[in-house]
Amino acid sequence: MDSNGGNLGICKDCLNDMPWHDSSQCPQCALPTFGNQLCGHCLASPPEFDATRALFRYEYPFDRMLQRYKYGENLPFASLFAGLMASSIDASPDLIIPMPLHPQRLKERGFNQSLEIAKLIAKPRNIAMHKDACQRIKFAPPQASLPLKERVKNMKGAFTCGANLQGLNVALIDDVMTTGASLNALAKAVKQAGAAHVECWVIARTLPR
Repeated sequence: MDSNGGNLGICKDCLNDMPWHDSSQCPQCALPTFGNQLCGHCLASPPEFDATRALFRYEYPFDRMLQRYKYGENLPFASLFAGLMASSIDASPDLIIPMPLHPQRLKERGFNQSLEIAKLIAKPRNIAMHKDACQRIKFAPPQASLPLKERVKNMKGAFTCGANLQGLNVALIDDVMTTGASLNALAKAVKQAGAAHVECWVIARTLPR
């Protein structure tokens, strides 16, 4: 990324005004903590994934940008989000897996927002991407429409993974992590397929207020 962010289609001032998630945070779930230590929840109930990397807090103006991308089919935002993530994360996993959509949801939306971002991260960095490694087999209400306590239940048995991921370091790509229920369920399926290490790479993290 150049110093002005021009190659990403965003000016330097706007880039600086984005709600970067760069404060002290839990390395496993990216919630705020003191001294980048594991949070109490991850200590008490460790999630299936091993780490989370989040670019932004889910706040204005990013929230509006994501809504335009996700629900307004404003696909150029995929290049911006992927470019920012690729320039901010220096890890090199063996494999990238985008959050899968149920076929019915994919038909309704017309595209998988996580897949579009994943493709643009994987190719320039020469990281393998497997869009069909896992499938979403349970059609359920969107997570955003459910109370927090219902989200874990909503994700139970939602994913299956038929690929052989034995010993691989895997990065899961998604747009936003709120409770982490979706990514936790996907990480569980990926671990059951043999993955040794699973990270969540998300564009934004919803933080408690």
